[in-house]
Amino acid sequence: MTQTVAQRLSAAGTANALELRGVTRLFGALAALSDIDLQIPPGEKRAILGSNGAGKTTLFNCITGDFPVSAGRIRLFGEDITFYPPYERIRRGLRRTYQISLLFGGLSVRDNVYLACRGVSRRRFSLLRPGRNDVLMHAADELVAAVHLADVKDRLVAELSHGQQRQLEIALALAGAPRFILFDEPAAGLSPAERSELVEILQALPAHIGFIIIEHDMDVALRVAERVSVMHNGRIFKEGTPSDIETDPQVQELYLGGRHA
Repeated sequence: MTQTVAQRLSAAGTANALELRGVTRLFGALAALSDIDLQIPPGEKRAILGSNGAGKTTLFNCITGDFPVSAGRIRLFGEDITFYPPYERIRRGLRRTYQISLLFGGLSVRDNVYLACRGVSRRRFSLLRPGRNDVLMHAADELVAAVHLADVKDRLVAELSHGQQRQLEIALALAGAPRFILFDEPAAGLSPAERSELVEILQALPAHIGFIIIEHDMDVALRVAERVSVMHNGRIFKEGTPSDIETDPQVQELYLGGRHA
């Protein structure tokens, strides 16, 4: 049964930001996820590591509702969202970025962010053009500045570097006061300088916004996360602090190929 707003607020006051209990996802006879338990308190920054095929992206797809779970329950701030469609999860403050950019290349940076703000607002169906004092346009400008793109806000997205496009995706995910964000390999394809800027942006996010980051770049993942979960063959294999995971012999053997410097 769908909860009322008052019930959701009451549950959110004492609940984990995200909680998975026994989440399983089957593709025929293949178990992509097996009995996943995950509890993330409000505001926590979590990294999920694992080799290709470990089930990381499938996990994200189940959390967002792109894939239905085969078994288990998913709660967002205390509310059971297991069977909610993706748009209902978005309304409740869940956001996500993707490995492949989903941007409007023919529009400016500012207009991309404005449309994202408009899309999660009550005015999303209005046909009126934004005025000079449009609140959502001001919000878009603030988000553009937060991801270090103020100098290129009027440029077409198609003209941006790959790194700048990844920064823009973070701005889109921040539209509409999100409560929890899933970052799907945001450092993929970035130069060392761009990765450093990405880390700076993620570390500067408001404290109340929790996130999970899937990332193959260990330096990025361990610098932005407070806790780390390691997946292997569709299961949670290890959990701990970044230093715990970095020095764990089994993790080194499976994913790091020896000691990580």
